[in-house]
Amino acid sequence: MIWPILLMVVLLAAIFYTRMKARAEKDRREPDAGLAILDFGRAFPDEAIRAIHATADEKAYFVRLHDGKAGFMAAHGTHFVCHLIEAGKVNTTNAPGGRGLAVHFADFSYLDGTYEFPSAEIAAEVSLWLLGSFNPQSDFKVIPAT
Repeated sequence: MIWPILLMVVLLAAIFYTRMKARAEKDRREPDAGLAILDFGRAFPDEAIRAIHATADEKAYFVRLHDGKAGFMAAHGTHFVCHLIEAGKVNTTNAPGGRGLAVHFADFSYLDGTYEFPSAEIAAEVSLWLLGSFNPQSDFKVIPAT
């Protein structure tokens, strides 16, 4: 009498275990923006993110920071490689098709690659961040009118 109940419990536990394992595997394979933001915050706790753009495959994220700097995150399994881009340490060119950027990091060449974005507008905006063209601080001094 107890054997059918025990067999049913073991069968249900096996089904539950396989479903939970499949869900965990799916979560590990697919990077997302929330996890990228958390990893960047752990790597650089003093930097505030103003904007974030993902590549078309969502395996890399480019961020604009509060003081005009830029950052980069590349998916590596369940974590992200986070990089704070310094002025003059990155080169970009248009990739064929207009929606991508060929990026060369002078100090981290293993991150070099061609990154495709969902639209040409996003690619253009990210290229401005990377080239340091978007700088909220101005080098010009304001001369008061007399």
